[in-house]
Amino acid sequence: MKIYTFASEAPSRLFAFAGDRAGSSLPAQHGPWKSVGELGRNEQIQHGLDRRQVEQAICEHGYQMWRMKKAP
Repeated sequence: MKIYTFASEAPSRLFAFAGDRAGSSLPAQHGPWKSVGELGRNEQIQHGLDRRQVEQAICEHGYQMWRMKKAP
């Protein structure tokens, strides 16, 4: 599965993965969303996130969100 990555333009530090380039399933209340990249079928997901879990969430819900922690 190709995975598309998005960043919320709201000040929430939220990011998301989706299965479509437009991010049509991303929750509007956390947007607007900006496309920031894509991952091929065999590429690792950054920040230690488990690709199988992300793919499962995309299949079940259409997206997987995550929050970037502030640097100490």
